[in-house]
Order: sequence, then C-alpha cells, then structure tokens
Amino acid sequence: MSDESVIAENRRRYEELKRAGQGHAPRALPGPSPRGGVPLDEAAILHRETVPGGWYWTTALKAGEALRIALDHGPSSVALVAWSARDPSERLNYADTVKVQWTAALRKGRVLFSDMGRVMLSLVEDSCAAHDALMGGSNAASNAARYPGGPHRNTRDNLVLAALKCGLERRDIPACITFFAPVSVGPEGRLAWNEAGRAAGDFVDLRAEMDLTVALSNCPHPLDPAPAYAPNPVAITRFRAPQPAADDLCRTATIEAVRGFENNAFAGL
Repeated sequence: MSDESVIAENRRRYEELKRAGQGHAPRALPGPSPRGGVPLDEAAILHRETVPGGWYWTTALKAGEALRIALDHGPSSVALVAWSARDPSERLNYADTVKVQWTAALRKGRVLFSDMGRVMLSLVEDSCAAHDALMGGSNAASNAARYPGGPHRNTRDNLVLAALKCGLERRDIPACITFFAPVSVGPEGRLAWNEAGRAAGDFVDLRAEMDLTVALSNCPHPLDPAPAYAPNPVAITRFRAPQPAADDLCRTATIEAVRGFENNAFAGL
C-alpha cells in the first residue's frame, strides 16, 4: 500500500470516529447553568476561600467532592492543573481532554482527562461555556510584553510555587486549562478573545472523580486585551457533591467519557 493510500485510509478512519463522537454529544449536552450559581446545600459545604487577583491556591480534593469556582467579584480567568493524589505522575492532560472528546469547547457535561485515559474531573455545572483548552496561561515574558510597571504575578510562576508547596517539581506541572477565558478559533486558525463570553456571576462546578491535588492560578489570560493588570478576586467553595445517578450527564453524555469512567473503575478509582 502506498504512503498516499495509508494517509487516505487513516484520514477516512479519523473522520469516521470524529463523526461518531461529535454526532452523539450535541444531542446530550444541555445549555449553560443559570448565571449566579445553582444553590448549594449549606450542610455540604466543606470550605470557602477567596483567591486574590494574581495569586494561587492549592487543595486536596477527594473523589465525590467538588469545587465551585465563581466570579462573584467580577470577571477573571482561573487556570487549573491537577494531579492524582495516589500517584502524582498521573496528571491533567488538556491535549487528551480535547482530542478524546473531539472538541476544545468545554462546557457542562464534559470531563477532564488524565494522561492515563481516566476521568479526573467532571463539569457538572457551568454558566459560562467559554474556557481555554488550547493556549495555556501567562508567564513572566507575556506579562512584561503586555503590562507596564511590572513585574506582575503570572500563572507559570504561580504553578511552580503551587507544585513546590505540594512536594512536586517544575517537571511535574502539566499544561493548564483556563476557565472563564473566552478564546475562540477563527476560520484561519487564529485565536481570538471575546469578552462578552464571560461576566460577573459566572461559575463552574467541578466534581472530582478520583482523589486529587488541585492548583489554581488567578491571573489574566495572555489574550485578555484589558490594558491594566487588575484581576478580580475569585470565590472558591469546596463541597460534597450529590451522589451521581445511573444516568449522570457527565458519565453518559459521550462515548469517550463512558470509556474514561470504565478506566477509572478498572483502576479502582
């Protein structure tokens, strides 16, 4: 078989799998959660935290617990990385999260995969549906190029500090996913920012599907066009999530998620 034939066959198979994956999910995924938040049971709340603009925060998150990340104080962007608490060599993989689910559009009903093909987190609520799983966070160079009067805190350095605080090293830090970062891809492949895609009151609820160590960084996204470095505080709530039902949206919405949860069960997670 010629190289051209192999390429054509691989392309055909890829498009076939893509149609199967994308054809299922759009019918299953609902619209955004109501902005302002879905009320939480006060008895289920375990901890509340406010992450100041420019700072980071780490937490242990047990399977079945969840994090609500909320823009109660105005728009901001929050980068997230996560590691398995049992074996931190297993970590968030945003490339697999995108390619396994055939989309970079994270929203309610999607899941975040580890580099072992297992589900780390489920997006059980999401009012925004405008998150960046393509570009990553800021660093010292991107801040220096955009904001005068620095230096200003950035996501890369925040995540280095977070990793060290958790007993990890620089090489343990995976690429981040940034919530409330309304990045879109144009027809020519250019990344663009749409500020109308987020607003005060937006939130996401992330349910842990294994025991995790999670790090968050509250710094402006590199594409954020705001001329001043002025990230707002972000409200974090850790709470016990309701027990997933047999028809739980995140566990059944896509065939890829079903496989991911099968991998979790096989590993005893």
